[in-house]
Amino acid sequence: MRTRLAIPILVTLLVMAFLASLAFGELRLSFSQVVAALGGGSDDIARTVVRDFRLPRALVGMAAGAALGASGVVMQAFFRNPLASPGLLGVSSGGALGAVAVLALGPMLGFASATLWALPAASVLGAFGATGAVLMLAQRGADTERLLLSGVALNALLGAGTSFLLTTTVGHFEVNAQILFWLMGGLESRSWEHVWMGVPAILAGCLLLLPLGRAMDLLSLGEHSAQSLGVDVRRLRRQLIALSTVLTALATATAGVIGFVGLVVPHILRLAFGPAHRRLLPHSMLGGAAFLLACDLVTRTFPIGLRLGVVTALVGGPFFLWLLRRPR
Repeated sequence: MRTRLAIPILVTLLVMAFLASLAFGELRLSFSQVVAALGGGSDDIARTVVRDFRLPRALVGMAAGAALGASGVVMQAFFRNPLASPGLLGVSSGGALGAVAVLALGPMLGFASATLWALPAASVLGAFGATGAVLMLAQRGADTERLLLSGVALNALLGAGTSFLLTTTVGHFEVNAQILFWLMGGLESRSWEHVWMGVPAILAGCLLLLPLGRAMDLLSLGEHSAQSLGVDVRRLRRQLIALSTVLTALATATAGVIGFVGLVVPHILRLAFGPAHRRLLPHSMLGGAAFLLACDLVTRTFPIGLRLGVVTALVGGPFFLWLLRRPR
């Protein structure tokens, strides 16, 4: 019964978060004004605010949340551990290093670090470079222990590189502020260019993941059991790593570094609606989108300026500690 209600409940929550995201902000709009603006009516100010500013921000937030939620499910299935997260293999850290390198070194090297495509492109390249480095360090893509240890080591190394670049911008207040704001994640100033940059690719990645749900269910039984039931385990692991990297890289490139979404959302939904991956994947996509929009709404309505990554950490940190205290 709970499983049947999962999709309607999650869709309702997502629609509510989406409409609230369009209504709340410095200019408060009623839901009737939002609906009218989406339909082409309402006054010019409300239509401009909704269509040109808040709608792209909401779409990017939904896509990034769905990508991180799906990536969390993939990593937890890959490592057969519900405490795994999308950044475990250094994808987020690699994306952060790539973006920070553009922001910090761009002016010194004579190219425009603030161009629309430069930062996301560097972030995606950094994320893929990190994943490739982890696979090379692990030597064998199917060895989860080697992958995990390589990911931990590379995360530390990439974090050190990001910190070093951050120190080079001391005295350049504007660049330093850009880096700090990007490292804490956020959806401010998202435009339709950002939507076309990330949303279609994220949607395609999510659609490619959905057919793998049954194979992920079999993988949770163990490698030998899955192989005996007809699953090509090595091929499946490569597919999962590739798709998880793509989704996490795109989410990082369009919304900055945002943690805990891929940990909190799949785990809550697993407890609420069951662990079957063929259902958990779409549940986590919807739940991740709604969760990120809700967290972004907090950043806009709280009296002091909060960053999106700070809000997700304030929610995810205590939840993670609670998980650690639960019996196995």
